[in-house]
Amino acid sequence: MVVEKPTSFNGPMEQLPIHSTEQIAEVKPATSFPVVAIDLSALFYSLLFPSTQLSGSANELEKSVFRRVEAALASPKAIAERVLKMPTQVAALDKQLADENTDTKALLALIEKDPVLSVEVLKLCNSPLFRRSDKDVTSLQLALVQLGRDQIRRFVTTAMMRKIIDVKPIYFRRFGSQIWRHSMQVAFLASELTDEDPDSAFLLGLLHDVGKIAIFKLLLEAFKQAEPGEQPCSSLFRQVMTTKSLSLSALLARYWQLPSLFESELSRLAVVDSKPAGGLAEVIWRANLISECSMLFEAGKLQPDQLNRLLFDAGMERAAFDDIHKKLVLF
Repeated sequence: MVVEKPTSFNGPMEQLPIHSTEQIAEVKPATSFPVVAIDLSALFYSLLFPSTQLSGSANELEKSVFRRVEAALASPKAIAERVLKMPTQVAALDKQLADENTDTKALLALIEKDPVLSVEVLKLCNSPLFRRSDKDVTSLQLALVQLGRDQIRRFVTTAMMRKIIDVKPIYFRRFGSQIWRHSMQVAFLASELTDEDPDSAFLLGLLHDVGKIAIFKLLLEAFKQAEPGEQPCSSLFRQVMTTKSLSLSALLARYWQLPSLFESELSRLAVVDSKPAGGLAEVIWRANLISECSMLFEAGKLQPDQLNRLLFDAGMERAAFDDIHKKLVLF
């Protein structure tokens, strides 16, 4: 299968050879890879918490977070309303933007009702990755003409979701920026890796890690009662962050009353040590892997042989990854 280079990326269109699920088994690596498992989630965790040295047993801070996570999984209502509240207008506005019967004037009026949202959309339009000319886009009407209705819709969704995803904590300040950057990358990659339902893939990509955000906010709450110097430094905490978070994402999607597709696909992703076969879950799995590889490779935390092995598992040629990586670093 050949997937075109994302139209949302700048530069001339190119062909990116990405193997379908059926073709992955037929791909022959240029070199033989050692049969050594690469714990990509552990490597990515080190990017989110760069100063943390992992230890064996959980400390009291972590145990407090574990209890809060279990409570959230048992009753997502509390965390959805108190810790990670989705802006109420997200689903409603997205539905209106998706309605082809909504004319341009009404479409612009919907966005302009929120001045902050309008500014954020224009910022995205003028970012290095998406700007189409040397001149700044100074109005939503011009943005709509240059980028099109579908791209503006995605920008609006991105700007609104940033309110809950882009956390700015006192502790572990890099976490918020890194997880937001990763979420954006997965969203845009997912929308371009499928022709089945790119808009749902985009939003699912943005939402797939909201469980991590929720757990992180629970960690910040626990810090208020922690002993001085306590840190989330056990391998068990890393496992909770990487395995429980997707289950929590699925439950939050249900509580937010998003289409059932979101909960079902996130639940499929939450199955530990299993690659989902088909559907948007597989699309998000691949987009997530590509994004994590890109960010880790950029940070010097992934060796070339490790990268090649992971790309082989995902059915992607190294040349295709290198081309995408040049764009992802602009996020």
